[in-house]
Amino acid sequence: MPYLTRRTFIELAGASLVCGCSGSSGASGNSDFPVLAFSDLHFNPLYDTDPVLINKLVAADISQWASIFATSLITAPSAAGADTNYPLLVLALASIKQNLGASPFILYTGDLLGHGISHWLSQYTGITDPAIIQQFSTKTVSFVTQQIRSAAGQIPVYFAVGNCDSYTGYGPDSVFLSNTADSFYTQLLNGSTDHQAFLTSFSTGGYYAAEPAGTQIMVIGLNTIQFSPLVQNSDGSENNAAAVDAELAWFDAKLASAKATGKKVWLLMHAPPGADEGTTAKSVTANGHLASSTMMWEPNYQAAFMQILAKYPGVITMTLGGHTHMDEYRIMSAGNVIEIIPGVSPVFGNDPAYKIFQVDRATLVPADYSSLHFDPAAGSAFENYYKYSDVYASKGSLASSLELICPGLVTDKPMQALYRGYYYSGSNAAKFITDTNWPVYWSGIQNMWALDLTNAVNSY
Repeated sequence: MPYLTRRTFIELAGASLVCGCSGSSGASGNSDFPVLAFSDLHFNPLYDTDPVLINKLVAADISQWASIFATSLITAPSAAGADTNYPLLVLALASIKQNLGASPFILYTGDLLGHGISHWLSQYTGITDPAIIQQFSTKTVSFVTQQIRSAAGQIPVYFAVGNCDSYTGYGPDSVFLSNTADSFYTQLLNGSTDHQAFLTSFSTGGYYAAEPAGTQIMVIGLNTIQFSPLVQNSDGSENNAAAVDAELAWFDAKLASAKATGKKVWLLMHAPPGADEGTTAKSVTANGHLASSTMMWEPNYQAAFMQILAKYPGVITMTLGGHTHMDEYRIMSAGNVIEIIPGVSPVFGNDPAYKIFQVDRATLVPADYSSLHFDPAAGSAFENYYKYSDVYASKGSLASSLELICPGLVTDKPMQALYRGYYYSGSNAAKFITDTNWPVYWSGIQNMWALDLTNAVNSY
C-alpha cells in the first residue's frame, strides 16, 4: 500500500489535478511549479579510514551510524577529489529540505554509493568475506535512502540507478537489485507506485515506471548502465544484449501507453547518450584534433534508443541524467534535450550542486531552472549560484532555449565563458577546460555519435 495518506496527497495535489502539483514560485508566475533534482551523492561511509570506526559501522545497525559518524575527527565537508562524506551528506540534504518549497516530487539521477566501497572496506579492515562486504554496501544503501527520506518528508523521490549502485561499481546486477529493492521502494518512492509492478522490472533490470496519482505524468527510471560498452560479457562479446533488448522493449511499451492515455513522460537516467566528454578531452592533441572519441553507450543500443524516441514526438517533456557530475546538456535529437544534473560528490573536481526546475503546469515542460552550489572555499552552506533565464536571456521552453544557444557558443565568447565557467558548478573549470579542448565540450552537446563528434572537433 502507498505510504502517502489521503490528506498528504490532497495537500500535495492542490487545486490542479491536471499535473497534480501544488503551489507556484519564481518569476514565471502561477503557471509554473518547482521540481528539485539532484544527482551523484556517492556517499562514502569509509571517509574516516580509522579501522576501529569502520568496524563499528560493520557491526552496528544503521540506526547507530549517525552517532558513530559523530565520533569522527573529520568534520569538514568533502574536498575536491573525494566522494561525499557524512558532513557533506548532512549539508546537502539540509539544503535540499530547506529549498523544496512546493516541489511535489524530488528527482534523483543515480549513484547513491561512493566509488569502490567494497574494495576499500577490505583494504582498511582486512575483511574478505564476500557476504560481509555485500551486506555493508546494502546497509549503506539503506542508510542513505533513509537520510534522503528524512529530508524529503512525505513526497516521493523518483530515481534512476547508477553504475556505483552495485556491489562491483560496474552497474547493478539482479542480486544487488533484489537486496536493495525494498529500500528504493519504501524510502525513495515512499510507496507511490504499484509494489508488484515495481519489483517485476526493478529486481531484474533496474528500471521501473511510476504514475503519480492525480497527475498526467508518467515517470520512467531507466537503467542506462546496461547500455555501457564497459559492461561486457566474460568473452568480450556485446554486453547484456538480452537484458538491454528487454529493457528497450519495455521502454517502448511504456511510451506507447503514455501516448495512448494522454500522459507526459519525465525520463530519468544515469549515464546519458553521447560522448564521455572528460575522457575524450584528454585525448585532444596539441593542435586541437582527435583521432577518435569515447562514447557513453554501445552504439547499437544508442541507435535502438533513438529509434524509440523518434516514434513518440512530444510525449517526453523532460529528460534528466547524471554520471558526469557536470552542469551540461545534450541534444539527443531535435526536440529531445537531456539536462545533466551536477553531482553532489566533488570527486571529479566539481563543486557540489543541484538544481530546481520551473515546470509549466499546463504542458509539464521545464521553462527555467536555478542552480545552487556549495563552495567550500567561500562558505559553509549551499547558496544560490545562478538562474538560467537571467544568464542566457531565454525565451520559451528550456529545451528549445538550450537548442538555440548551442550554435552561439562558438562565436559568442561571453556566453561561451559562462557555459565553461558553470560546467564545474563554480570550481575552477579553467584547470580542465582549455581553448584547446573546448571544442570537445561544445561538440558533445549536439553530436551523439563518435564519428560526428570527432569530425566536429577536428573542423571546429
